[in-house]
Formats: sequence, structure tokens, C-alpha cells
Amino acid sequence: MSDLTQVIAVINAGSSSLKFSLYEPQPDALRFLAGGQIEALFTAPRLIAHGADGGHVDLPVRTEAATLGHEAALDALIEFLRVHFTHHTLVAIGHRVVHGGARYARPVRVDAEVLAALERFIPLAPLHQPHNLALIRVVAARRPELAQVACFDTAFHRSQARVTQAFALPHEFAERGVLRYGFHGLSYEYIAQALPACDAKAATGRTVVLHLGNGASMCAMRAGRSVASTMGFTAVDGLPMGTRCGNLDPGVLLFCLDHLGMDARAIEKLVYQQSGLLGMSGISSDMRTLEASDDPRAREAIDIYIHRIGRELGSLAAALGGLDAIVFTAGIGQNSVALRERVCRDAAWLGVAIDPAANRAGEQRISTAASRVTVLVVPTDEELMIARHTRAVLEATAATRPSP
Repeated sequence: MSDLTQVIAVINAGSSSLKFSLYEPQPDALRFLAGGQIEALFTAPRLIAHGADGGHVDLPVRTEAATLGHEAALDALIEFLRVHFTHHTLVAIGHRVVHGGARYARPVRVDAEVLAALERFIPLAPLHQPHNLALIRVVAARRPELAQVACFDTAFHRSQARVTQAFALPHEFAERGVLRYGFHGLSYEYIAQALPACDAKAATGRTVVLHLGNGASMCAMRAGRSVASTMGFTAVDGLPMGTRCGNLDPGVLLFCLDHLGMDARAIEKLVYQQSGLLGMSGISSDMRTLEASDDPRAREAIDIYIHRIGRELGSLAAALGGLDAIVFTAGIGQNSVALRERVCRDAAWLGVAIDPAANRAGEQRISTAASRVTVLVVPTDEELMIARHTRAVLEATAATRPSP
């Protein structure tokens, strides 16, 4: 066993897929070994992986059952490790867990007590938390000696002031956990750690980060700490997203209940799966498809999306008392040249001046030298953030063990 190289796995378990990354701890870094996903768990499961050298693996997952659950998916991942990483041994798994509630402000090693606490947060994230916890339970049953670390999408935002987190509801609602939690925290934390190497003003000043992907949110950061976020109690709040509606007047939901004959589950499906870019356009949830379309509904969906970004940018700048930098990240933020240009031109009133050539060239800094606000494009890496946390928890645990 001592001759084997240790590996940390990062896992994000969804309803129909299991995403993973593998890292080798080194003295001052974590070396990426491979990543991929086991997709279509309940139809035609396949394992798709890529290595650090660009090598690609795409193979069907052998299963005797008609569908592949989380336990069989774990078996497939372990088999992949056995075949392709014969000189490595898995020492820990870092899990992305969407909700840590008000209780967890930092990653934690999972034991029975922690798992029970996280299960109580399922009503706060019913579409994500059950799948995140399902694999943790499987690993605990199958490999109880294996360290598991839960890393929370909400933890980064626990630095926000109470007035930012509270809703204008009777106090007992807050006591029962009805607060503005914020999400995409692992992405924002990674960006906060990356900014010192990108731009000193963005790292130490008043910065708004735009995490724009299929899920979308924005976060106001002061000196790398969360001050406010567009997402609130759930990951459906704030900006319109791929299939999620974003901010919505609660009266619309009452109208759906009282006058459209919709029940809670139908409304849940509407706001999480049938709205956003998909619902507005009637075409696709993919920004690339909409940008390439001539359909007026696609143009309008993009217009509404950008309009909402502009409104939230103004709100977050107000929460910061000014604005020093804007950072675009995640799939749309990192790749849509047209969206970045429109958002920045709409923000000229804040002192933003974009360099179109730098934007088209994909440079890290896309603002002009004269711009009062620095504009950056910084790729995020939530998996690496989870791996860092997992390693830190392992080292802290080892440091507190009594000497033999």
C-alpha cells in the first residue's frame, strides 16, 4: 500500500449523472489526473473521462439492471480507477453538497451526525440535496474507512451581514431556516483565491463576480468576502437561468395555485425546469443555440437575460458602495463574447469601458486602460476548490490525532 500514489476524488452526484475528478496531492499543489462523468444513469449509462494528457475514454457501463443507481455508479468509477490507475489508491472523496444551511460555514468531514444534519436540509434544496447525500451514504456503507468531506455551495456566503440574509417575514421563519443563503459559493471562493494573481484592485476592492452558466448568479465581494448574492433561499432565485425563472413575484405562484389549477409539484417543475432561457425562447436553454438563432423569441430571451444582469449589477454595486471590478466566469461568462460586450456597454454608467478587441481575443482583462472599473474573464474551477478543501480537512484531522 505504501508504494501506491494517493488520490483524492471529487464527486458531484446529480439526479441522472455522477461527475468526478481525480487529483494527486503534491507538496504545494494538487495535480489533475482525470475527470469526467457517468451519465444517463437511468437510460443508457456511459462513462466518459479525459486525462491530463488529453486522452479520452468513452465506454458503456456494464450493468445487469435496467437502470444504474448511485451504488452501481460508484462501482463503475472504482472499476475505472482499478483499470486506469493501477498504481494509485483512493484516500478521500470530496463531495459537492448544495446546502449547508446556517450551520456549516466551512467544509466538514462527514460522519453519521453530520449526515443526519445534512438530511434535515433536504427541504431547502429538494432537487439537489437528496442526490448529493445518496452517494455519501453508499460510500459510508461500502467503504467506511474512506474519508468523505462535504463542501457546501452555501458556505462562502455565510460572511454576509444578518440584514442581507433576512427576509421581511415574521422572526419565526428565520428561526426555521428561511434565510437568504446564496449559492455557487465554491465557484466564488475559487475566483476570490485566483484574483490576487490577476488584478490587485479586483482582489482587494469592491468586485462583482458574474457566474453565468446553466445555473446563473452574481456575487458582490469586498476584499474577497461575500457581501451579497442574487440567489437567496433556493437556487431558483435571482437571475433567469437555463431552465429556472429567477426572481419571481410570489403573487404569480399564488395565481398559479388559485386560478390555474397547479399544485406545488407542477409549480416546482415550472420554476425549475420549464422557465428561464428555455421557457422564454421556447427553443433551447443553451445560450449558444439562442445566439445563433434568428427567431425573435431567442433574441427576446437574450435581451431579458442581459437586462436582468444589468439590474442586479446596479443593486450589487449599491450593496458595495461602489464598484472597482467585474469578473465574468462559468460557461456563458467565459465563452460568450457578445454577452460580455452588451453587459459592459450597459454598465457604462458605472464607469465600465470595454475593449472590444481584447474581448474578442479572449484576453483576461477586457476593459480599456481608461476604464474606472476593471473587467476580467477568469475561468472557474469548483472541482479544484473541493479538492483543496478535502486535502485541508484531511491534514487538519491528521494534525489533531494523538501521537501513538
